Amino acid sequence: MKYSLKTSFARQTALWVLAVFSLTVVGRLVTITGATFVCLGWPVCVPTAPLGYLKLVHLALVGIASLVMISVWRKAWHEQRHHTVLLPLTTVTGVLFMGQAFVGAIEVTRQFPTHIVVLHTLTAVALWISLATLAFVSGMLEKDGVADYPFDWRQRVKDFFVLSKPLIVALLLVTTYGGLAAGGKAWPSAELTFWTLFGGALAAAGSSALNQYIDRELDKNMQRTSKRPLAEGRLTPAEGLSYGLALCLISYYVMAGYVNFLAALLSLAGIFYYVFFYSVWLKKATVQNIVIGGGAGAIPPMVGWAAATGELSLAAWILFAIIFMWTPPHFWALAIVRKNDYARAGVPMLPVVEGEEKTRKQILIYTVELIAVTMLLPIFSLAGTIYLVSAAVLGAFLFYAAWRVFRVGGNKVAWTMYRWSSMYLAFIFLALILDSVL
Repeated sequence: MKYSLKTSFARQTALWVLAVFSLTVVGRLVTITGATFVCLGWPVCVPTAPLGYLKLVHLALVGIASLVMISVWRKAWHEQRHHTVLLPLTTVTGVLFMGQAFVGAIEVTRQFPTHIVVLHTLTAVALWISLATLAFVSGMLEKDGVADYPFDWRQRVKDFFVLSKPLIVALLLVTTYGGLAAGGKAWPSAELTFWTLFGGALAAAGSSALNQYIDRELDKNMQRTSKRPLAEGRLTPAEGLSYGLALCLISYYVMAGYVNFLAALLSLAGIFYYVFFYSVWLKKATVQNIVIGGGAGAIPPMVGWAAATGELSLAAWILFAIIFMWTPPHFWALAIVRKNDYARAGVPMLPVVEGEEKTRKQILIYTVELIAVTMLLPIFSLAGTIYLVSAAVLGAFLFYAAWRVFRVGGNKVAWTMYRWSSMYLAFIFLALILDSVL
């Protein structure tokens, strides 16, 4: 097998390489000559000196390269949905290209903030590595792919939506907004709210898609997850991987460009924590998977706090600790109900490895610790009366549910604990929001 341009996909990719090369050369000339400063604006500008027309050429090349990129991207998603290297690589390269254009626009309109300048440079390097690899892989194709499936847009949109785990995303956004409101001690602006929650939703949805890509074989063995799009084969592994990578990358650009560097960095840390630390390693490695892995779900309120303040204080870390302590009793309650599922899949959840009796005891212990952690905010004068009363009442209900799990046992009681703990987290963050802004 040798490199050639005999497929239309390889030829389109080569054209994209040529367009990006031309764009890079002209972009470098714009930087060296300072043409940007005599033709300010994006996506178009009005030259104030002859040198400004060089900037216009650069912007025109951005448009041309974008059209070629869309053509390559469309062809990959239509004809190469089973190619586990080419489809994700094309998708990531396209996102990097759009990210480069986006960051370039942010640089100009916001007067070159340091972290954006660095991101622009890193994106350029990553884009060329990705584009060169794509050109090589596409040149190895013997023939173009063929769309061999009925293309049902409605079903595919539904499947990608399910791949995002929307209920989990919604709960994470509640905690993110809680951090946003508590950090600012007021209703956050509509603009900051939109970009923080939009970036957070992309990060959570992308992480969920990557988690399902990693667990696609495991999910087939569990009744609860066997109907997921990747497990059932409605979407290919390449599509799931591509979708997840794209959303995670876009989320970082959104956070870095429209929120702030710390929020973007925390969001990225949450992605790596959940995808690599938990999904790849912890989940099947130790019975403490949920305990240690709980840190991934505890990062969103810190993202919100950082978005509002640009820093992390003691209160932000307490919010982290609340979700960290909430995660084990919540998921262990589900694990009791789905014990046989986890056993078939080979996941060492606590009820499978050490039995239901010990799990019920641990649920009660962690619930008591969780309630104690929620009281740290008023103890340190970081929350007021609304939060204190709400935390006490909600804690009493959750303790009652955990006590019944401990004393009564059974799947029905455990399922009630699982449902109540979901509502508990949402309501305690709602109480935090109201306490912060009223």
